[in-house]
Amino acid sequence: MRVDVWSDIICPWCYIGRRRFEQALAGFEHRDQIEVVHHSFQLDPTYPAGRTELSTEMLSRKYGMDVAEAAAMESKMEATAAGEGLEYHMDGLHIGNTADAHRLVHLAASAGLQDAMVERLFRAHFTDRRSVFSPSSLAALAVEVGLDPAEVEAVLSSDRYAAEVEEDAATASRLGANGVPFFVLDMRYGVSGAQPTELFSQALTEAWDTSSYARS
Repeated sequence: MRVDVWSDIICPWCYIGRRRFEQALAGFEHRDQIEVVHHSFQLDPTYPAGRTELSTEMLSRKYGMDVAEAAAMESKMEATAAGEGLEYHMDGLHIGNTADAHRLVHLAASAGLQDAMVERLFRAHFTDRRSVFSPSSLAALAVEVGLDPAEVEAVLSSDRYAAEVEEDAATASRLGANGVPFFVLDMRYGVSGAQPTELFSQALTEAWDTSSYARS
């Protein structure tokens, strides 16, 4: 059975949702028969390429709060992530355009390394304080997971996979997803948000039990 997942690399709830889903999958009886496919989703596709800003500044502007309130919100996010075994460092975190990162995820998919690339980008951004925006940093991260340096350079110096990134966003829109993370199980069951692990477990069981796989 296939599970399609839409997320953005700079979305803190997406990394948490990923961990919760992984925990549910680890306890699922048919986990070896589940294929997970990642899809691109940009929280702000209009954000200028080559520019970054502090996430607290973005939150302050977006929600009309002062920077101190935004910092308090991010501190709570760190605690939530810690509850899932994730180490977040939100203080001084920058955000920017993630199109290039998503294009590398598509390249990784062609090499069977998509999940590893997604995980490395999340960890780089939230834990390691490494840029997921600059071409040089992205290239280094991609090579770390096993991608060919020449292929990585070819992608980053072109618009290769840009159409695939846009198509992922268009598909999410057609499915009614206006935020991430967004999970679709067997192209029939949608789960929106970083739901508790128990809910993901229930969704996996229900999707499997009502699928053709359970009857085969």
